[in-house]
Amino acid sequence: MRPSAERSSQLRWRQVLLSFLLSLFRGALPDQIRYSVPEELAKNSVVGNLAKDLGLSVRDLPARKLRVSAEKEYFTVNPESGDLLVSDRIDREQICGMKPLCILDFDTVAENPLNIFRVAVTVQDINDNIPLFKQRKIDLKIGESTKPGRTFPLDPALDLDAGSNSLQRYHLSDNEYFDLAEKQAPDGRKYPELILKHSLDREEQNFHQLVLTAVDGGDPPQSGTTQIQIQVIDANDNPPVFSQDVYRVSLQEGVPRGFSVLRVTATDQDEGVNAEVTYSFHNVDEQVEQFFTLDKRTGEITTKNDFDFEIASSYTLGIEAKDPGELAAHCSIQVEILDENDCAPEVIVTSVFTPLPEDSPPGTVIALIKTRDRDSGENGDVYCRVLGKTEFLLKSYSKDYYKLVTDRALDREEIPEYNVTILATDRGKPPLSSSTTITLHITDVNDNAELQFYLVVALALISVLFLLAVILAVALRLRSSSSPASWSCFQPGLSSKPGPGVLPNYSEGTLPYSYNLCVASQSAKTEFNFLNVTPEVTPPQDLLCEDACWVPSTNHGDGDGPLASDTILKVSFNLINLFAL
Repeated sequence: MRPSAERSSQLRWRQVLLSFLLSLFRGALPDQIRYSVPEELAKNSVVGNLAKDLGLSVRDLPARKLRVSAEKEYFTVNPESGDLLVSDRIDREQICGMKPLCILDFDTVAENPLNIFRVAVTVQDINDNIPLFKQRKIDLKIGESTKPGRTFPLDPALDLDAGSNSLQRYHLSDNEYFDLAEKQAPDGRKYPELILKHSLDREEQNFHQLVLTAVDGGDPPQSGTTQIQIQVIDANDNPPVFSQDVYRVSLQEGVPRGFSVLRVTATDQDEGVNAEVTYSFHNVDEQVEQFFTLDKRTGEITTKNDFDFEIASSYTLGIEAKDPGELAAHCSIQVEILDENDCAPEVIVTSVFTPLPEDSPPGTVIALIKTRDRDSGENGDVYCRVLGKTEFLLKSYSKDYYKLVTDRALDREEIPEYNVTILATDRGKPPLSSSTTITLHITDVNDNAELQFYLVVALALISVLFLLAVILAVALRLRSSSSPASWSCFQPGLSSKPGPGVLPNYSEGTLPYSYNLCVASQSAKTEFNFLNVTPEVTPPQDLLCEDACWVPSTNHGDGDGPLASDTILKVSFNLINLFAL
């Protein structure tokens, strides 16, 4: 395990050195790389050279694998040049709506070593929308007794562009009796109002036609128009009058349907049937009519649908009161929606780096995580943590952005796969939470080389011992199955069979000896002195292991005997020496 420990130590030192160098490198970089592009750029348009702005060498790009990590990828990185390219349609109105500032934030990831960089792209509005009125014609009835200075609200124009390209002003065609004023609603939209400058005379002119123009701030500017048709009616009629020009109401986000918001009242100085007033919505968009209802006789406004602060935090309701003579009065109601903690936070995994080598040092980035809560204030303040006691932890590197890193060493032999659960909780009362699980696969590295060596040695020893045991068993088997005489040559003593032979007498100083004698054919006449052994002592066959061909011949001169052949005679005999005590 020594090389493995040294390898782990080297990896830790590299990680420390890398962190130090990155801290120096990041100190030279801004917190975010910022770009600015117009909306509706063509696909593959170049935003900027991201690699150069990050200080990365183009030669290193194939190994660094620079890429974009985002929930929705509007951009991509050219792997060869490092250019940041447009990969999808960028419609500012669809992405950011009426927000004055539209910014796309995302991460860029570089590997080997792993670095995470924040990028912010500001989407500039182009003047691709013109101001439009809901109605091409506006009808008004004004009594000739109406005093100058009276205002008449008009339908506003809608321009989806933002900033300087949005609706900037209204223009009224030249006339003698009317002027134009502008008012701004809490949502930022501008509303035109018609102002009576001089008293009207029905006998002189009972009909007036004007043109209202809405102009944006584009270059060149774009505009939209609508016609205003004004009918002057008899002075005997009196228009209704509201008790207030503007009403303000606050509603909790979770109020039930049918909840009474407000009751507006308008009075008419006429008598009888001419004093009856009916109420209706005036200059409101479809969204208002989806959430509110108005009783045309009583003027009571009730909720029609469930509110969602995250979709709309305020509404402007225009109310018109009209008598049978078609004379009308107008007021507006500003409804503010109060946020409640009704949205659980979301956990969005933008990147996962798996499989993960088991020798990854502590602090290795595994995943990039983003949280989102559509609530506001503390209800939308989210914090994240890893459930349970694991080898991983979360580190925040930007608002609502986290990275999942290793906290200690991993061991694939112990745990080959991890299911890491990330829990996000807001600070609402009561708090809401949600979670997601990331599955991480651990890859093996050769960190058990010494252990494998010892296992091989142990296996070899066991194999040798087993082989020896088999050989011994075979030998014992052969001995038990062979004749006893064939094994007697390997035993000490005169004979392998009990008999009346000469037994060794150790008390008398007799010792048994066993000799092997080799005699060549040329030495057949050499004299040998053998111990005279009588048959009563030990038969020759017993001395020579019952092999009759090895019994020595008494014919010393005859060349026909066994000693005359070109063979080597092997003789085994026992010699007894007597030692004097």
